Amino acid sequence: MLKKHHALFPLLLIILAISCKKADSLDETASKTTTSSIDSSYTVSSAAAVQPKNSDRKFVRTADIKFKVKNVPNSTYIIENATNKFGGFVTYTNLQSTISEKKEVKISQDSTLEITKYTVENNITIRVPNTKMDTVIKTISKQIDFLEYRIIKADDVSLQLLSNQLKEKRDANQEKRLIKAIDSKGKKLNEVVQAENDLNQKSEQKDNSKLENISLADQVNFSTLTLQIYQRETIKKEMIANEKEFRQGFGSKIVDGLENGWYLIEGIVAVIVQLWSIILIGIIGYFAYKKYFRKVN
Repeated sequence: MLKKHHALFPLLLIILAISCKKADSLDETASKTTTSSIDSSYTVSSAAAVQPKNSDRKFVRTADIKFKVKNVPNSTYIIENATNKFGGFVTYTNLQSTISEKKEVKISQDSTLEITKYTVENNITIRVPNTKMDTVIKTISKQIDFLEYRIIKADDVSLQLLSNQLKEKRDANQEKRLIKAIDSKGKKLNEVVQAENDLNQKSEQKDNSKLENISLADQVNFSTLTLQIYQRETIKKEMIANEKEFRQGFGSKIVDGLENGWYLIEGIVAVIVQLWSIILIGIIGYFAYKKYFRKVN
């Protein structure tokens, strides 16, 4: 009896080693998953080029972020609500489903199963007050399931704004001198016409400088965020009633039979592959038992 117990001892050691290895693998996977989710939440936020209150610097701040979420429509509504909450607005949104595969499987003579694989995604462009950009990004980060990338830029436009303002003043002064010159020309028609053309040109340049300054000031005051969000591929199954009942042909029955038989073989092979460790332990245990059992007898 003692010898039989000795025969089972190596088998118990093998089972214990495999169990410990699987447990370590599960712990390592869980640790990696937790670390990844924490990194996605923290790395998306940034205080890049936050402008001090008394600074003369002017920054145009933009952010480009792509990430996966659990549910695109729900995350879209949350992002839009957060944008409105912090004084921003949505300038573009394109919520759509992209179909990757679609097939029909005949279940019976009067019904067909339609299987559709698709991915839901949305490209969103929002504008938020410059002082609220980081707050909005941190709010959005709560929706991230997996972060692909985030690019945050801060372009210093202080000198460009100053240059435009000085140019606008020069054009305004020159416009005044042209108006004065036109008034002093009297009835010299050709000179008046040329002066009028010059005046129109200078007025247009002054207006362009003013509009450029307004555009830059708007970009400084409101940051632009471009978001690309998507979710895991979804499978939708829908039973569809066939329009006409028909008798399946002999050839079609043979094809269906071969197809179903192949699916059965695939299923059996998949089960065997999944149970390889148990089968291996059983084979080792059988030979170990047979070997030691013969020695005992």
